[in-house]
Amino acid sequence: MPITPRNFLALDVGEKRVGVAIASLAARLPRPLTTLHQGNTFWDELQQIIGTENIDEIVVGLPRGLEGQSTSQTTATESFVRELRSEVNLPVHLQDEALTSIQAETELQSRGALPAKADIDALAATYILEDFLASYNRTSATETT
Repeated sequence: MPITPRNFLALDVGEKRVGVAIASLAARLPRPLTTLHQGNTFWDELQQIIGTENIDEIVVGLPRGLEGQSTSQTTATESFVRELRSEVNLPVHLQDEALTSIQAETELQSRGALPAKADIDALAATYILEDFLASYNRTSATETT
């Protein structure tokens, strides 16, 4: 019986928007998917993506200060992760997201256009997932609290 590749969803959580990226463990090629707005329909939209894309695990970018310290956004993201775990029945991993939004904005600007915030968020989620997948086998992807 063939092994089914694991599908991952990455989330770059912000105050107003959540960037979303996907990848399969087999291909290891993350790609931006969309940006969701935090609001009344957020959890329904996320559940729809999880079902449509056959997601097996979720990776959430964990923001930290430049020296690795917790910030107000760290606390907000940890709160989001607690709610996420109550909304979905999937493993949830945390991944350091150091400078992914800046990296995404720089890349999009290099393409010659002023990037939309939603595009930056989705591309940042791609970088978060790329970093996670790069370390997936080395760490055996244990769930982080």
